Amino acid sequence: MPKTLKIIFVIFLLTACATTPVSDRQALILIPLSQEIALGKQAYQQTLKDQKDSENTHLTQVLLRVGQRIAEVSDMPKLDWEFRLIESKEKNAFALPGGKVAVYTGMLQICQNEAGLATVLSHEISHVIARHGAQRMSQQLLLTGAMMGASLSLRNNTQRNIIMSALGLGVLYGITLPFSRADEEEADQIGLVYMAKAGYDPEEAIRFWQRFSQAKGDKDPPEWASTHPADKTRIAGLKSYLSRAKYKYQNIKLKHGLGESFNFPADNGEPEKPKPVPGVSIETFN
Repeated sequence: MPKTLKIIFVIFLLTACATTPVSDRQALILIPLSQEIALGKQAYQQTLKDQKDSENTHLTQVLLRVGQRIAEVSDMPKLDWEFRLIESKEKNAFALPGGKVAVYTGMLQICQNEAGLATVLSHEISHVIARHGAQRMSQQLLLTGAMMGASLSLRNNTQRNIIMSALGLGVLYGITLPFSRADEEEADQIGLVYMAKAGYDPEEAIRFWQRFSQAKGDKDPPEWASTHPADKTRIAGLKSYLSRAKYKYQNIKLKHGLGESFNFPADNGEPEKPKPVPGVSIETFN
């Protein structure tokens, strides 16, 4: 590559760096925000077209209430936020660029209360705010040498694989694996601050992950073979970020604490095994 082109390329990469709110981490983002949002909306529609919305109007309203509280204190309150409660035993949740968030009813059994739900939603919202989807698309586009620009589309089969993988479909070992773990840790860090600013006790995040770990048992793969940090690692990380979130929580006027508790009948059946869904976001609680 000629020297002039190398200089232009370096300048291009430097100007493409963005600073993530709360964590202040530098990130390479080559995808325009408007394009990322459009792709997120397309993937959201495709993902949920065969999913059934919960008929529990009360819990749906609770989801909207908690979600909006967190979205309003986030660094992108003006996004077209949408929160849907999906009827399923899966203990899962996901978010897509543009503020499209879905929670499965099975997850509410682990949440147990509004603050537990706030833990999940703030984590998902943080992925959107940090633009982890765009970061991963940028990494994969560079790795594959694919063309970047306004032509990115889910209709293009080659680009579709890149986009869907960046939005959470599949696991890539090697260079991309540490980025995904870093995304998870960053979303935990940002999410703690957001739930505290929204008025929810951030210490419930620790208890939520302890409950989630117990519910999963020993089903996790070894940490080196997973894009998600092990639960013990995650809980230790959350504890290290807790002091900042508690300071935010102590200094807000309106506190909700744990909020409303959820009451569910005992489920003695075999839990439904989470299934991968094409296009599902940056984070899924599998």
